[in-house]
Amino acid sequence: MSVRLLYLIFVRVCGWLVLLGRSSAAKDVELLVLRHEVTVLRRTQPKPRWDWADRAVLAALIRLLPKTLRVHRLVTPGTVPRWHRRLITRRWTHPHRTGRPPISPEIATLIKRLATENTMWGYQRIQGEILTLGHKVSASTIRRVLKTLRFGLGVDPAG
Repeated sequence: MSVRLLYLIFVRVCGWLVLLGRSSAAKDVELLVLRHEVTVLRRTQPKPRWDWADRAVLAALIRLLPKTLRVHRLVTPGTVPRWHRRLITRRWTHPHRTGRPPISPEIATLIKRLATENTMWGYQRIQGEILTLGHKVSASTIRRVLKTLRFGLGVDPAG
């Protein structure tokens, strides 16, 4: 029992000596990080959730801590770069769209109007007329638009 007490006293004195060697700014930063971690842990949710403000504060403060203290945080050194990568992939990447871009409703109404006024025209003839108006639409897109509008042509679609 006395050996354990001597060991604990020795560890405490060594900790105080290490604290004496550190600057007051480093101590203040460590206190701010610890207080912020405690506030996150005190939240009433079953598992504490880090929102973007918590992440920003901890990312800014952890950079100011000495390297030996960065390891003993709730937020490990690998967590901050992971947050940054996740933010970059969510905010700064272009959406991965597949397929053709959608056509505007104005073009769809123009296709319907041309098909209703000219019942003998096929998809390619409607495509040619829309092209003369300055819009580039394929025949298969015209077929798809007329199919979604439940509109059938009276002639063979190839004509």
